[in-house]
Amino acid sequence: MGAPSRLVEVLALVKLRVAAGQVKRQIPPQEHWAFAYSMLQKLSRSFDFITFLLGPELRDAVCIFYLVLRALDTVEDDTSIPDEVKVPILQEFYRHIYNRDWHYSCGTNHYKVLMDKFHYVSMAFLELDQGYRKVIEEVTMRMGAGMAKFICKEVETVDDYDEYCHYAAGLVGCGLSRLFHAAGKEDLAPDSLSNSVGLFLQKINIIRDYLEDINELPKSRMFWPREIWSKYADKLEDFKYKENSEKGVQCLNDMVTNALFHVEDCLQCMSTLNNHAILRACAIPQIIAIGACALYYNNVNVFRGSVRMRRGLIARIIDETNSMSDVYTAFYEFSSLLESKFQETWKSLISRIPSIQIDDSDPNAVLTRKRVDSIKKTCKLSGLLKRRGYDLDNSKYSPMLIMVALVLVAIILGILYSK
Repeated sequence: MGAPSRLVEVLALVKLRVAAGQVKRQIPPQEHWAFAYSMLQKLSRSFDFITFLLGPELRDAVCIFYLVLRALDTVEDDTSIPDEVKVPILQEFYRHIYNRDWHYSCGTNHYKVLMDKFHYVSMAFLELDQGYRKVIEEVTMRMGAGMAKFICKEVETVDDYDEYCHYAAGLVGCGLSRLFHAAGKEDLAPDSLSNSVGLFLQKINIIRDYLEDINELPKSRMFWPREIWSKYADKLEDFKYKENSEKGVQCLNDMVTNALFHVEDCLQCMSTLNNHAILRACAIPQIIAIGACALYYNNVNVFRGSVRMRRGLIARIIDETNSMSDVYTAFYEFSSLLESKFQETWKSLISRIPSIQIDDSDPNAVLTRKRVDSIKKTCKLSGLLKRRGYDLDNSKYSPMLIMVALVLVAIILGILYSK
């Protein structure tokens, strides 16, 4: 990757750093709200900044919506909780959010803090307008019931996989649409489109978390559907081992191809949004997800450790996503990067990604290309394409660029705090 592209990312990181400082100064002083936004910042990576784009009333609702569902997810994720204890908690969680005294100690690190002090979240929830509370309660009830169902049920088929992802994330998409509607900001989106928005994000997370989930103690959690992985191995954990790398990558490509099925629904859903801040809040995670698709595809390191998009590229996406033109451009470019992995030789910046080379003999290649072509066609037909030059090279930033970034941060913060 050339120096100009890296410089763009460094500048985006500086702007994001400055914006993060401004966000901190907007956190409400009340103890329960301060806790809520502090947890949002610690648990959600860049989502805390995105939430602050929405304006005070809506961002409070979205913040609490996120934390309630994150707490619910923490209960589901904690494999040390016996099923006979966990299932009733999941099923009754929508009632607990009305109890200012309820908390349940589980999870680790920041998640444990959230659960130990959940009463602060309940206090903030009870201060929201009734319309917001109703949406959060209903989504929590349905999600908790669905999660409870899959505590006792394996993800066997692709239909099971879609159903689980609906409970875990599709309902989040539907809930956000209802919150935006309750705020008078957007029309209510069809549930089918909102569901796809959630499924796309969830499926990318499940792919990314393979190694973490398979190594979970005291017992592993498996969300990859047997209908897919059993085509390539006798046991899902076989993909951890180098001797199974070829079959593992083929299975990985199958999983990525499955996720791509939802992309056109996601684009259609975003194209209906009228509010600029809401469009940005919805589009940024989606663009990061399509970038992750290109990063994970054909990448054996998904089975070896954490594979993450570099922070500078995420900062650039946040900075440059302001319109549907930016959305179509990003989806087109990242889809093209994924497509480039079909070529018989590794070219340009993609060549540095540690992967196993494939060709059209990959069992998923025809379907993957068909879905990528369809996504690119949709983006082209919008008539809104620009050129960004995104890439997925994970080589380190040069010391000089890091020094420039630090100097810029110091100068800007000095100016801000002197006012």
